[in-house]
Amino acid sequence: MKQQGKRSNSYALQLATIFLGFIVFGISENIKGPAIPRIQFDFALGEQQLGTLLSLNALGYLIACSFTAILVRKWGIKAVSILAFASMLISGVLIYVSHSYSLFSASYFLMYIGNGMLEIALAILGARIFVKNTGTMMNLSHFFYGFSSTLAPLMATGLMSVSLFGHVLDWRGMYLVMLSLSLLPILSAWFSSFPGDDIPHEDRLPFKTLLRDPVIWMMVAILSFGVVSELAVGGWLVNFLEKAYEWEPVKASGMLSAFFLCFALARLLLGPITDRIGFTLSLIIFAALSALCTFAAIWGGESLAFLFAAAGIGIAMIYPTVMAFIAKRYPHGSDTAITFTVTLMGLGSVIGNYAIGGIIEGVKRAVGSSTPSGLLRGLQAGYAFIGLCALLSAVCGCILYRHLRRRDELI
Repeated sequence: MKQQGKRSNSYALQLATIFLGFIVFGISENIKGPAIPRIQFDFALGEQQLGTLLSLNALGYLIACSFTAILVRKWGIKAVSILAFASMLISGVLIYVSHSYSLFSASYFLMYIGNGMLEIALAILGARIFVKNTGTMMNLSHFFYGFSSTLAPLMATGLMSVSLFGHVLDWRGMYLVMLSLSLLPILSAWFSSFPGDDIPHEDRLPFKTLLRDPVIWMMVAILSFGVVSELAVGGWLVNFLEKAYEWEPVKASGMLSAFFLCFALARLLLGPITDRIGFTLSLIIFAALSALCTFAAIWGGESLAFLFAAAGIGIAMIYPTVMAFIAKRYPHGSDTAITFTVTLMGLGSVIGNYAIGGIIEGVKRAVGSSTPSGLLRGLQAGYAFIGLCALLSAVCGCILYRHLRRRDELI
């Protein structure tokens, strides 16, 4: 009885670490939406420079993904999780005191290092813990990312106008307050124990074997296109609505929150569907839905702007469904497969953010940089790239489905 109680308490702490971890992850990723126009103004950044900044931070994320699995095997997932949260906490302090662009860039880079480490750690934890109803539980844990992402833009907008001791917090103080929430999962991880670190080396999936599996390369493509489409919304939707339609910051941030509300509800409610119809088919359907909504929102103009939010329903399902797929296909090699997939996905994010900024600038110049029409067409073209990425994710899903069906290996 005591043993059962200990297991129950341990599982509760594991769940708390995963759920709180995704809450902090969602906050750190998506408070940038309302902050970016102010950061851009304070440091006098152009659209191309902004895209470069976001790409460099995605590079930090990529670097962290590449070494996190090594640290997990060496130190254990508990130490790595705590280190990831501590990195974000420290970055919040450094962002608060950064009044030069170089210090700000370095601080922001550190935050993305922490995010990359956390991405791998949480994915590995989920793969080890959720052995039953994998799709449902993966989507439920990622729901907390969507939930915090829904609140993050509105909380960020509100905090930036708060006065404390006679000083307005602005975007620097907002980052400090929001990233200080990392203390909560640090505590739950500290008092928890985690499974899987004792798996013998000889039982793990060899890296060379993984590289020879065409399925993992298709999963890389699906995840890369899907995540570029997902993360780009947090960085570009508010910017698009404020500049293309002249929306007020609060209204534009509200649309971003609506996107993440759809995103969160999809993960909360639609997870069982992925278990029922299969992970591969789910990837095709949901990625295609996101692409359709995004293109319709752009072509339909301001009257169909609500479809930007509806796109969150489809794109929300890509990442957790891919993680569930990996957990099922590689039960003794999930650490290796997740690290490989997410690292290459990070490379796609670097290219994606840079491409969006470049497309906006290129189309602006082609149409007329100083004209309202040039700005609108540039923003539309840049955002259309987000929809294109979702569409390509669906196309790759179709190729994967055909490949697995021929071999009777559908998951």
